[in-house]
Amino acid sequence: MLKHMKQSGLLASIVTAFALTSNMSYAADDLANIDLNSGRGGEAQRVDDGTEFKVCADPENMPYSNSKHEGFENKIAEVLAKDLGLKLTYQFWPDRMGFYRNTINAKRCDVIIGTSEGNDVLRTSKPYYRSGHVYVWRKESNYNITDWTSPDLKKGIIGVVGESPATIAMDKNDLIVNARPYRMQRDLNLPPSYLIDDLAKKEIDIAVAWGPIGGYFAKQNAVPMEVRMIPEYVGRDAIDSAKGKEFWNISVGVRKKDKERMEKIQAALDRNADKITKILDDYGIPHVPVVVEKGKSKNPDKERGAVVPKTE
Repeated sequence: MLKHMKQSGLLASIVTAFALTSNMSYAADDLANIDLNSGRGGEAQRVDDGTEFKVCADPENMPYSNSKHEGFENKIAEVLAKDLGLKLTYQFWPDRMGFYRNTINAKRCDVIIGTSEGNDVLRTSKPYYRSGHVYVWRKESNYNITDWTSPDLKKGIIGVVGESPATIAMDKNDLIVNARPYRMQRDLNLPPSYLIDDLAKKEIDIAVAWGPIGGYFAKQNAVPMEVRMIPEYVGRDAIDSAKGKEFWNISVGVRKKDKERMEKIQAALDRNADKITKILDDYGIPHVPVVVEKGKSKNPDKERGAVVPKTE
């Protein structure tokens, strides 16, 4: 199927994909804290009394967040709230289409811990980390994969999210024939670890995944795995657009009008940079030094599992 996709369609698909997020199964108690009426037209919105650091987050989207506060974004939120002397609270909502509309834009919460730098619908902080896509394989395979030209990439089945940026580099290097595409919007009944789970079960031989997903679940899996960051794709138009781009700067986001709130958060990020880096390392989140890029990032957010997140 991927073999016949045109690149012009790919870019549109990628931008659309960045409007979606990974699909988890939600039990009824996961959504217990969601007020379906707050902030709706003609009804009273939440009033911020200045005592809360209220985060918009997904209740079941590891390694980012969950309702038990076990994700790395939960831990970063704890650091920032403590620094600012505020009570950490959450508005949980599935991180999918409508996430912004039903959370930060409805004023049910005020802060999004992870979004792309320069996201057009938010005011964003300076990026506090930069991550990219990764190759993941079982250590027993004894592969040595460093870039898209590595011969070992042609020795097995490559699991990759269909129409994600990495598929462009794969197509350019005649690797699509080796691909097993995964749905851009994953089955809600599958855990966010499903691609790495398939790697462990030998249903695929190599996984190409967004770094936080690949790094975290490879570290958690009982099967020893190797994780290697994919070099930035340098094909035509790759660096200055979404097409084939592997790396993204990640920032904190607030509403456009919340200049004062962002100034306080930025100061807290600066004061706690070492603590945040340690959290990323503890969770196995691959990251590299932040790179200043030309203009704004037009890609809203980062991949969260099978897909890329919200734009609304």
